[in-house]
Amino acid sequence: MISQRTIDIIFETARVEEVVGDFVNLKRAGSSLKGLSPFGNEKTPSFVVSPAKQIWKDFSSGRGGNVVTFLMEVEQFTYPEALRWLAKRYNIEIEEDREYSFEQQQEEKERESLFIITEFAKKFFINQLNNSEEGNLIGLSYFKERGFSKEIIDRFELGYSPKQWDAFAEYALKNGYSKEIIEEAGLATFREDNKQYDKFRERVMFPIFSFSGRTLGFGGRILRNDVKAAKYLNSPENKIYHKSKTLYGLFQAKQEIIKSDQCFLVEGYTDVLSMHQAGIQNTVASSGTALTNEQIRLIKRLTENITVMYDGDNAGIKASFRGIDMILEQEMNVKVLLLPEGEDPDSFAKKHSSQEIENYIKENATDFIRFKVNVLLEEANNDPIKKAELIREIVKSISLIPNSIKQEVYIAETSKIMGIREEVLFKELAQLKNSGSKNSTSHITDKAREKKPEISIVTTNKEVLNIQLTIETEIIKLILQNGDLEVELKDENNELYKTTVIEEIISQFNENELTLSTPLYQKILEDVKVGLENNELRTGSYFSRSSDSEVVNLATEMMLEKYSLSENWTVKQGINIKKKEEFVHKDLFDVLLRFKIIYIDNFIKNLMDKTKNKDITQEELNDILKQIMHFTSLKKILNEHLNRVI
Repeated sequence: MISQRTIDIIFETARVEEVVGDFVNLKRAGSSLKGLSPFGNEKTPSFVVSPAKQIWKDFSSGRGGNVVTFLMEVEQFTYPEALRWLAKRYNIEIEEDREYSFEQQQEEKERESLFIITEFAKKFFINQLNNSEEGNLIGLSYFKERGFSKEIIDRFELGYSPKQWDAFAEYALKNGYSKEIIEEAGLATFREDNKQYDKFRERVMFPIFSFSGRTLGFGGRILRNDVKAAKYLNSPENKIYHKSKTLYGLFQAKQEIIKSDQCFLVEGYTDVLSMHQAGIQNTVASSGTALTNEQIRLIKRLTENITVMYDGDNAGIKASFRGIDMILEQEMNVKVLLLPEGEDPDSFAKKHSSQEIENYIKENATDFIRFKVNVLLEEANNDPIKKAELIREIVKSISLIPNSIKQEVYIAETSKIMGIREEVLFKELAQLKNSGSKNSTSHITDKAREKKPEISIVTTNKEVLNIQLTIETEIIKLILQNGDLEVELKDENNELYKTTVIEEIISQFNENELTLSTPLYQKILEDVKVGLENNELRTGSYFSRSSDSEVVNLATEMMLEKYSLSENWTVKQGINIKKKEEFVHKDLFDVLLRFKIIYIDNFIKNLMDKTKNKDITQEELNDILKQIMHFTSLKKILNEHLNRVI
């Protein structure tokens, strides 16, 4: 058996659009990719791939799933065979379960504990920012003075760590977290003299998220100038947080990056916040570190186009050359945008509208060749030796590009700009190239085998559907599509309270001892309950990675709605359609009430059937009739809540 650790690495590394692209010619359609189904002959593309959700759906056959299930369908692989194929394609070492030692199991537990404590800390810092006097006066005031809106503060889940020496440490210990895990996460220090100190005290907090949205660590900015401390402090490296493998804002930016097929790379937290607030929401930051291959690969999962934004500082610009070369080496398209003197992305975004920023980008973003020429020609100062070095520097960058056609285009561009014959540049390129050519690991296999389409779980027949099945389907759809969404509801006293979709559904089902009649739906519901017990909200992205093909197909179908309006159509028609999330609280209230009504209907029906029993006594009959009256009255109350007339 392949270990769960390896399976997780495979799912984190493999890109569904790349693998599907080996078999299907995909073209961008909004934030998704579309192509002709590999499972049948069709003229109109109905095969959809979502890079953001890492799932696919073939609407012609009803099939769908993740990168593993695609290989199982198209190549008839078993689940382990598909995993091994992906491991080989992405050079991932397979770890077998029998090699999964006790120490490795403990390491996995520690990783999960770190995720839990960082999530706990994030909520603590958010609460301090919004609900404490100190947080309001210092933290919230700082963010507002910097011009950040409440929407941005909430979207990036910004927080505040109080001045008290051990506010978080004390709170975490009281809630059952061990000193060891608190210290491992870099949130506090515990001394032998029983004194404890919060690492981030008196700082505004910037949570750092993984690609999938899990809290990995924090960046904290101190607001006082009269202390000898670093302006910014980051969480230490640990089993879940690796600074070189994360990009600030990527989780919030990934949908817009896919939609625009472009990523803007800046340096700091506030650069990202200001750009997003100005409407440039496909912006991420390297958070002050030198750009790494791991960070570039994260962006490449979403787009091949990067524009690097610099504030015009010469030292920083020259240091960026290495990062640009690394981007080129990953076979990505890189442009550079220099901002006006004295401006950085934060200040520039605050002074200009979204349209003005977009116009500036269009007019001033330049390819890496012109960028290097403009920067280095000033140093060359008509010195022929320095000019020759400049040309070699540019050709060296071109040599890193794996695509030979792109190399030729850039050579022609360099020849034109520098006034050097192409033959001379190609000769220099040949000398710089590595002696061994890289072997491609991608291979297009034989034509996909045809397979009889499976019946879709969520049927679209014109037949009248069973009402209970329809309502149960809506409940599962809410869980898979919006399970982690926070909603505001009213209790029996008409008082507002906040919860998540999953927490409300599970609470209602537990309180009323409800179950779903559809076995697959009940199976998912039980899995969601287990997740909730472990402080995890299991939504569609979780179930789309299941080893159960039936579960994966259902999750995929519900996550990719066939009849949803395309973004392009909406824009062209000039129709302003509200996001579905805006209606979730009403849908949740409605579907739970309807389900309870159906549940009561079935209960009343069972009671009515009992009255037909010839052997029933008058006393038993009276008791049953009382129950029928009680549940009929309850049903009437629920219908009134739905504003229905009976």
